[in-house]
Amino acid sequence: MTSFKRALNRPMGRALNRRVAMAGAVAAGALLLTACGDGGADSSAPSPDVTASASAGAFNDADVAFAQGMIPHHEQALEMARLAGGRASDQAIKTLAEQVEKAQDPEIRTMRSWLTAWGKPQSPGMDHGTGHGAGHGDGQMPGMMSDKDMDALMAAKGTDFDRKFAQMMIDHHNGAIDMARDEQANGRNADAKKLADAVDTGQSAEVERLQSILDRL
Repeated sequence: MTSFKRALNRPMGRALNRRVAMAGAVAAGALLLTACGDGGADSSAPSPDVTASASAGAFNDADVAFAQGMIPHHEQALEMARLAGGRASDQAIKTLAEQVEKAQDPEIRTMRSWLTAWGKPQSPGMDHGTGHGAGHGDGQMPGMMSDKDMDALMAAKGTDFDRKFAQMMIDHHNGAIDMARDEQANGRNADAKKLADAVDTGQSAEVERLQSILDRL
């Protein structure tokens, strides 16, 4: 009788084990769905988009305009700075050009990430090849060089390049400072306003340095 009971209990034990295993699998699946669900509070690894949106914080139209405008503005400054290596003769110009490139390239990447997080296009759709010293009122960005300006800078070498670069970068920086101050006054996003503060402070100091260089050339 004891042997019979042991024989009977073996398949029942296996069946019970299978039921326990299946219940565990269902429970694990439910936990996985909860963790991966849209907006799940228990998710330990939110998607990059969610993380970017959360870090970006609240924003308004001024923040979007600042990022959309400052990206091509910085891109043109980088284009100007990269010309200095093979054309400038003044070491101070070369050093400042290197600093412009070092500062503004990462800022471009940062502003692009904001626009992605905000669900906004990278460009406002306007013509960025504006005239020299253009203003906000006509939908153009201040301080942008025209194609003619850029061609003249590319053709220059030595002291001629140094003078052109210094004057153009002063005008370009002053335009960026105007844009930064507009963001400081009207923006909402804390990160964008912090970058605007950095642009205002950093480029104001570079304008002073460029002017001192220009005065001695």
